[in-house]
Amino acid sequence: MASSSFAPKEPPKLNPPKDTPLSLSHLEKCDGNTPSYPTYVAIKGTVFDVSGNTAYAPGGSYHVFAGKDASRALALSSLKPEDCRPDWEDLADKEKQVLDDWFTFFSKRYNIVGQVRK
Repeated sequence: MASSSFAPKEPPKLNPPKDTPLSLSHLEKCDGNTPSYPTYVAIKGTVFDVSGNTAYAPGGSYHVFAGKDASRALALSSLKPEDCRPDWEDLADKEKQVLDDWFTFFSKRYNIVGQVRK
């Protein structure tokens, strides 16, 4: 699949990517349930601000990913909460490609606001 196929019809105006370190505890607060916090999803340690997309808000179809590094779940095309975790290195190449495709998809739509601090 060519990366151009991941481009949105109307490309958003994205800010330059940030590499601000974010702790897992801070990321957990960015799950859409606390109005004073934005809604974030991390993929492979890179944190995306998905606040404007209601699919990641409470009750939304992808809310399970909010406030987490959802790498494994995205690679497995899973909506199971137990799959929303950062470990993905042990997956098959096919699943790693799916994860890379999701990373490309997110990077063309959402601002990168930081990196999960290990």
